[in-house]
Amino acid sequence: MIDEPLHFAPFLKSVIWGGDKIAAYKGIDTDRHDIGESWEVSAVEGCVSVVDRGTFAGRTLTDLIGEFGTALLGEDVMRKTGGRFPLLIKLIEARDDLSIQVHPDDKLAMERHHSVGKTEMWHIIDSTPEAKIYLGLKEEITPQEYERRVADNSIMDVIDCYDSKKGDTFFIPAGRVHSIGAGNFLAEIQQSSDITYRIYDYDRRDKDGNPRELHTAEARDAIDYTVEADYRTTPDGDILARCDYFDVRRMELSPRGKALSHERDSFTVVMCLHGAATLDYGDCRSIELAKGDTLLFPASIRHIEARGEGEILSIQA
Repeated sequence: MIDEPLHFAPFLKSVIWGGDKIAAYKGIDTDRHDIGESWEVSAVEGCVSVVDRGTFAGRTLTDLIGEFGTALLGEDVMRKTGGRFPLLIKLIEARDDLSIQVHPDDKLAMERHHSVGKTEMWHIIDSTPEAKIYLGLKEEITPQEYERRVADNSIMDVIDCYDSKKGDTFFIPAGRVHSIGAGNFLAEIQQSSDITYRIYDYDRRDKDGNPRELHTAEARDAIDYTVEADYRTTPDGDILARCDYFDVRRMELSPRGKALSHERDSFTVVMCLHGAATLDYGDCRSIELAKGDTLLFPASIRHIEARGEGEILSIQA
């Protein structure tokens, strides 16, 4: 029986565009100043989350799925994924601009990598006044023009750009070119895939002075060349994003408890963005969630109420 929420040790990723906000946000004492990502819940090979407290401390997420199956994932998720954990949930800090990139959809990712694709969303936790999000094409181009613009370093001329501020949400379906600009600190919810095609990287060099690899040819066939008038996401009440892969909702907390309002037959991941939360569940049980912390509630826990002062995200597959 699995009837308690799971807390995992985060994977802290050092990258050339990272900084020191994630560690401070999560209350982690470290002298590292290049942390760009904290993988909060992951089943990606080589970075599988490990429970770090409670009854199941020391067990991996995939190990627990193997033992508890439907009770952890939910019947619908189990049927859709065949027992694979479908999401990857991160915190990201961009001290510098990330590369312009694109991710393949399910069909292309399966053909090339025997993997699912990568649809994702970003919710801005904090940002500097000049922070930008680069998202989508602002004019029609052909695959041939795309390759020419990558070669002559003019690709940025056709990529749309938006100011970003605390509370903004951006939904990025597979195939849409995008980049997180410097000064953004955000939560990312995505399919469980680590496949990225890098299109443009400002001629940056790695720690050894070599240009970072581009994936021009791979990206050409992955890009959705459709142009939209506006790539920003307008929330529908508390719903930030809802698609075949995830349902993400934002809740402002109050001292009076409020039920998390998902309808899917799924596990529920709760991330505390600001303040602190008390989560009531089961038979008069409760657990505290501090700012920057993430919990996974198994599907066997059907009713969760949140109270406190602050803001949380609740996520289902």
